Amino acid sequence: MKHFNKIAGLASLGALTALPAWAQDATEAVTEAAAEAAPIMDKGDVSWMMTSTLLVFFMIIPGIALFYGGLVRSKNMLSVLMQTTLIAALVMVIWVLWGYSMSFGGSTSPFWGGLSKMFLAGVTMDSMAATFTDGVVIPEFVFISFQMTFAALTAALIIGSFVERAKFSSVLVFIALWVTVVYFPIAHMVWDGAGLIFNWGALDFAGGTVVHINAGVAALVGALVIGPRIGYGKDMMAPHSMTLTLVGAAILWFGWFGFNAGSNLEANGGAGLAMINTFTATAGAILAWSLLEGILRGKASMLGAASGLVAGLVAVTPAAGTVGPVGAIVLGAVASAVCYFFVAVVKIKAGYDDSLDVFGIHGVGGIIGAIGTGIFTSPALGGTGGPDGDAFSIASQVFIQAKAVGVTILWCGIASFVLYKLVDMVMGLRVDTESERQGLDLTSHGESAYHS
Repeated sequence: MKHFNKIAGLASLGALTALPAWAQDATEAVTEAAAEAAPIMDKGDVSWMMTSTLLVFFMIIPGIALFYGGLVRSKNMLSVLMQTTLIAALVMVIWVLWGYSMSFGGSTSPFWGGLSKMFLAGVTMDSMAATFTDGVVIPEFVFISFQMTFAALTAALIIGSFVERAKFSSVLVFIALWVTVVYFPIAHMVWDGAGLIFNWGALDFAGGTVVHINAGVAALVGALVIGPRIGYGKDMMAPHSMTLTLVGAAILWFGWFGFNAGSNLEANGGAGLAMINTFTATAGAILAWSLLEGILRGKASMLGAASGLVAGLVAVTPAAGTVGPVGAIVLGAVASAVCYFFVAVVKIKAGYDDSLDVFGIHGVGGIIGAIGTGIFTSPALGGTGGPDGDAFSIASQVFIQAKAVGVTILWCGIASFVLYKLVDMVMGLRVDTESERQGLDLTSHGESAYHS
């Protein structure tokens, strides 16, 4: 092999024509083999992934912050902004220290990635991460950053269920424990090549289970453990600024193109499919929610349109890379209708205070999206068929998707309950009655969002 490498080096200097025929043939063979073996990094892919990473970050601050902030009462606006901002910073630090290793550390375990890449050990500017195409890579630092924004976003979503009544310090401690015990293992199981759910053949393109079902279930458990807000069901608790909520929702939709199309890891037709599905599913969901409100309530509300927008984005997240644009419209509309039912009927009858409907939209929408992926991925319904192509079976895939959903719900539900109870025993989860009545902006942070 050293002999052939020397010949290849001569060829690179323009000396190939001076070599005998056998040497030319050998050199060409070695050159072709080396070209096939060498990983390919395209600067267009890298640029797209860096852009997608920033788009997902934009979803957190200011996207979720403004969306949630507009939905609470004005006395708690800064509390929501602070929780979102600090959670993002906290999870980013944890991700670098041990989160990336636990999720994608190279372990052969089906449940976690190990600790070999703690503190990003062994990762350099020359380290590469694989994409969905054999031999195509992107810098590992870019992949780490992209996945880091997913972890931060998921953690920030949870707080919407218990806003206006939870202790700031307790929320941060819970989030640190939750991402370690729940998010990182689920991310490994779903997205890592050694993961349990990955090897079942479950389809989760951009995080239906990892992000939305995870966050939704943790949010529901939190709402039940912490209990309803003082005056819930009696006092007026309307959003203080639907204007800010729509701004936040619009930022979420905009950033979601990085979330979905970025999950393709390459700038190609797969990203294009995820992009158009992010448009069509969301549009179908907005129309469905507004139509239902118009029929059942007599008026279509801005809050309903914003809720439908998020429901459609949630539903298409696991399906974005494998369903067709028309299937995405149907999936978004169906998910929107089911989410509307949970928000307008189930939550009211059950009596729990999921303040900003995190479970009703993210949890329920994520479940509908995950199961719907097993249906609309079928080539007969305009989908790609996923890895199975034309051999795709709806019944088999729906069963696999249901198993993935079940594992996520059980793992997240049980672990989240234990963690909430642990934090409550040690620190207390809820602020005192007077602080809750006065508002968390002043009592937790000593400032106000608005001044007369």
